[in-house]
Amino acid sequence: MMDNKTFLIVGIIIALVIGVLAVFFASGDPDGLESTALMISGQKDLTGAAPEDGDPEAVGTGTFSYSAPMPDYSLGEAMGPSGSIIAILTGIFLTLIVVIGATWLVRKSGDKTRT
Repeated sequence: MMDNKTFLIVGIIIALVIGVLAVFFASGDPDGLESTALMISGQKDLTGAAPEDGDPEAVGTGTFSYSAPMPDYSLGEAMGPSGSIIAILTGIFLTLIVVIGATWLVRKSGDKTRT
């Protein structure tokens, strides 16, 4: 059987490999969240088309606004796939830090209840 440290290392390696390979298989189409945001802002209807009654950029302005730190898992067109790989690796490590921090907090609070 695998101990916790080996399990964690293998999991990180698998996440990194999947993250790096995902860049080359990812679709440029909006995912469910982006599609919903476009529908709410009036830039898209249920068929995926822009509204026929005017400029899609002008429709629904001010109803929804969000700017991601690394939109579409990239660091801009100039960096290309390497920017996407850096963005994905950054996301993996930030998620790892959050999970380890949450685990540490849960363990620490569990230790207080036992004493």
